[in-house]
Amino acid sequence: MIEVTDLRRTFGTFEALKGISFRIGAGEIVGFLGPNGAGKSTTMRILTGFIPPTSGTARIGGHEVVADTLQARRQLGYLPESAPSYAEMRVRDYLDFIGRVRELPPSEREKAIDRAATECDLTDRLNQVIGTLSKGYKQRVGLAAAILHEPPVLILDEPTSGLDPNQIAVIRDLIRRIGARRTVILSTHIMQEVQAVCDRVLILSQGQLVADAPTDLLGEQALGGTMQRVTYLPGRVRLTPETVAERISGLPGVQRVTARAATQAEEPNAMSFEVLADRDVRAALFQLATQEGLVLIELGAEKSSLDEVFRRLTAS
Repeated sequence: MIEVTDLRRTFGTFEALKGISFRIGAGEIVGFLGPNGAGKSTTMRILTGFIPPTSGTARIGGHEVVADTLQARRQLGYLPESAPSYAEMRVRDYLDFIGRVRELPPSEREKAIDRAATECDLTDRLNQVIGTLSKGYKQRVGLAAAILHEPPVLILDEPTSGLDPNQIAVIRDLIRRIGARRTVILSTHIMQEVQAVCDRVLILSQGQLVADAPTDLLGEQALGGTMQRVTYLPGRVRLTPETVAERISGLPGVQRVTARAATQAEEPNAMSFEVLADRDVRAALFQLATQEGLVLIELGAEKSSLDEVFRRLTAS
């Protein structure tokens, strides 16, 4: 549904996008992440037709966003960070106005309004003035407006910004339901939101795509291997932590060994390590304890959090 090929955008001498490429299929909910200035907003502005790329192409539902801009926009629903609306209008009147802008025939507008209101849990608010709604309900109105014309693609920019925890939970649930039959790009700075909602994650840094992976595999793919943790106590032979780290580094498949600070629950002389490897080396770490006379007190897989992966990939 979305195809981006070697997309570049410059502003004067500043290169905001440096040739990014990705594809998003039908029915995917994709988290679009990056620090401020990474190029997220520029990418979304190109996809939604607000600005053209300097070079490269972007297609929405097979339609090129520059050469076939009207057809591309018809495939798209867009909810910016602050949902645009008219505070003095009633919800139904506003959605009717959006339907007219979208050129929906009168016979279809009422059905579309009722359908979008039902999908966004707004049925009991259709006659309420928008300005009297809470921010959570205003976001629902924005979502309803974005899906009124039944677009196959939905782009959401920080849809839960400024909401309280209860409102956030509601909007996340709406996104999951809406995304069940649409392609969704969700731009956010909230990592828990990505983990709760998204099937896949794209991460931009300094205008380049630095990660593209399923949410549950992002850490492994981004770090180039699996992370395991191990903690030993000195045994009959008093090996130094440096020597133990060297022994671990020599195991097949091990790529990096990093000493970890012992927690308060551990022995003061415990030696704890994070081990990055291209395979599961826990059996080898167990055998090392036997061979070197170490006492094994902890051994497990270390799952990197999305926050940690994000920091590692986008650190300047």
